[in-house]
Amino acid sequence: MPSPKTFTKIADHFRERILSGELEPGAKLPTNREIAGQWQAAAATVSRALQALQVENFIRTTPRGTYVADDPRWTLSARDRLARVQRVKSFLAEGETSRVTAAELITPPLYVAEIFDLEAGDQVVRREWLAGRGKTRTVFAVTWYPAPFAALVPDLLNTAPGRNHGLTARVLEVTERTITHARDDMHARPADAREASALGLPVGSPILAGVHRWSDAEGIIEYGEWCLPPRFTIGYEYQP
Repeated sequence: MPSPKTFTKIADHFRERILSGELEPGAKLPTNREIAGQWQAAAATVSRALQALQVENFIRTTPRGTYVADDPRWTLSARDRLARVQRVKSFLAEGETSRVTAAELITPPLYVAEIFDLEAGDQVVRREWLAGRGKTRTVFAVTWYPAPFAALVPDLLNTAPGRNHGLTARVLEVTERTITHARDDMHARPADAREASALGLPVGSPILAGVHRWSDAEGIIEYGEWCLPPRFTIGYEYQP
């Protein structure tokens, strides 16, 4: 009997192909029998793997077969966005586009000033943006950077959507900084008015909200705050 690891490997294989864009919305997956043969797995193991992907809204099943969801309700975790920055110099998933709603140099709220270890009156770069896939809004985010970065990377204060996806990679390249520490924190709560408006939801709708901190020995390189619509799935692998 195949170990539970086989079920995990099958699910991970198709999840990664969907996340990478290799399997696009509407693409048909191999039959359960074909997957079982390819992985030398029992039919029950294949069914468990596909059921997990269906629960996560990556796929849909019909009498004609199994397909990638037409309107996938998933987006990338902060960890996976950083991995894409390192791999392809873009923090957007395949098929995602973004719209920048604000890009400014401001005196931040106290909690942000403390995160960046700023003195009173110091400024930071604040960027507010929304990403989506087709008509589906996938994430609403605010990202913050040290003020000196604005002189080195002028596009940090540019709202042109075509410049947004590669900014983290550009910051790392120009500043010659390397992210050596990353942390994500997440919690579920009701959407406030600003978040609800951005995601097209009623105020008070349940959302998953999170923050990421990407830093090196010199301090914070990027601090981000983000939230996802209800029933969206994110995930990432880790070594136990």
